[in-house]
Amino acid sequence: MERPIRAARTAQHLAVRAITAHGLAHPLTLALLAAASTAAARAWDRGHPVHAIHPAQKARRAR
Repeated sequence: MERPIRAARTAQHLAVRAITAHGLAHPLTLALLAAASTAAARAWDRGHPVHAIHPAQKARRAR
């Protein structure tokens, strides 16, 4: 059941890297942002809460 969450996190990470490397208006960035939003929507539709995609700061430090 973790697969949609992992896909959403990975897509978001790749989109952020593309923004950093190419800027917001680059076609690759726009495609990756679309993929990230689609992955997040799929996770949401399967019942995963938003905090599962974006863990709290405290949880991130504990890892």
